[in-house]
Amino acid sequence: MTPPPGFGARDITTQSSVCTGETLVGFLDAQTGKLLQAVVVRSPADIAAFYRAYGYEPPRQK
Repeated sequence: MTPPPGFGARDITTQSSVCTGETLVGFLDAQTGKLLQAVVVRSPADIAAFYRAYGYEPPRQK
């Protein structure tokens, strides 16, 4: 998979819905505040898989 043009690992972030609690991971467009190519997160492994799908090393768990 390829990230949106001009986006990289530094642009990957998660967002959670206040209403449903659903968490998404994707590329944050700082100009619009929109999450691009977002997918639902059900576990920390989903976040790591998102990074790896784009060829990035996932951040270390804290």
